[in-house]
Amino acid sequence: MRKIKLFIALSLDGYIAGPGDDLSFLSRFEGEDFGHAEFSESVDTYLVGRRTYDVVMKIAGNFPAAEQYPHCYVVTRQDIPAQPGVIFHKGEVVELARELKARPGKDIYCDGGAQIIKALMKEQLVDEFTLFLMPIFLGEGVPLFPGGIPETMVELLDSKSYSNGAVRLRYRLKAD
Repeated sequence: MRKIKLFIALSLDGYIAGPGDDLSFLSRFEGEDFGHAEFSESVDTYLVGRRTYDVVMKIAGNFPAAEQYPHCYVVTRQDIPAQPGVIFHKGEVVELARELKARPGKDIYCDGGAQIIKALMKEQLVDEFTLFLMPIFLGEGVPLFPGGIPETMVELLDSKSYSNGAVRLRYRLKAD
């Protein structure tokens, strides 16, 4: 069965974005691949929430994931005009995740947002967590793990530190 893999950067105080979904703190760390190219080879499906989609569209003017991954799903409750390479899913993310995991193919890249991750974690559907702790405190913003996530044991697969002060921590869901 395919795995759902979280691959995401966060501040030392646990935020994936500043107030107003501001991702500008990440621009301080541009120029480092952080293993993204290698990670991308292991996945063929991209799963993200509509708020994250909106932020990317605002910053980039397009949705690069639609060109990079053969299957790209944006979970939303709104009607969004069709875009090439993007499937706007209006159903429940948990049902979609279970359906995607059961299909043949490479693994599934979950890039947020926090509410998507929370829903998937409640059902223990996230199999691997690659977290990039960025050497910055934001003080407020969008927490990666909002309240309501059940106690979940994970085991460390590996870690790596970068010259810019970032640290990668890669965990997998611990088998009961």
